[in-house]
Amino acid sequence: MQHVDEDHLEGSFTMNNIDPALIKKIVEEIYKRLESCNDEIPVGVSNRHIHISREDLDVLFGKGYELTKLNDLKQPGQYSAKETVKIIGPKGEFDKVRILGPVRNQTQLELALTDGFKLGVTPEIRESGKLDGSAGIIIEGPKGRVKKDYGAIAALRHIHMPPSFAEEHGIKDKDFVDVVCEGIRKTIFSNVLVRVSDQFVLEMHVDTDEANASGLKTGDTVKIIKSKE
Repeated sequence: MQHVDEDHLEGSFTMNNIDPALIKKIVEEIYKRLESCNDEIPVGVSNRHIHISREDLDVLFGKGYELTKLNDLKQPGQYSAKETVKIIGPKGEFDKVRILGPVRNQTQLELALTDGFKLGVTPEIRESGKLDGSAGIIIEGPKGRVKKDYGAIAALRHIHMPPSFAEEHGIKDKDFVDVVCEGIRKTIFSNVLVRVSDQFVLEMHVDTDEANASGLKTGDTVKIIKSKE
């Protein structure tokens, strides 16, 4: 049997001879390469909900009322509140529609198109915040009621994207992309708006109509298949 110099072996492999900073650098590089290879985008399915302005919150819940956080949402700083409101339309209503915080400059109700059938309104498909000419609605809270001449929309499907992912894939803020959802109801979503910000966590948002049609649920993943000019 060949003799092994144990002292030499130990000296060759001891961790004491390896620079900890080098180990850290190697591990960070491995993680970076793994992340760059992952093209999957998590999906968040949005049920009907409402964003409230300070002015309308005062009417609905009382002057100076503050929303109570129920759960943090995936996007930093966003949360679902314990508070809910009633939404009233010409033909029907929805009880306990969840408020999402924090308060915004404008009140915005986000519906699926099929929700509009029950309410008797036609929510136009809009980018968030673009509310002029959108459907009107009545909102009722425990302390009062607000009649809005506009503010009810069906949110344009979109992706919240951090700059690192956008740069890796050659995508810019406000670009539109095509996205594929695999599975038994394989679907290609065209005209998906991309919003790029260092305040965002990677996530695609679709409403319940879109999710049900394609068999998607929150936590599933999709992939971009091409960019559009």
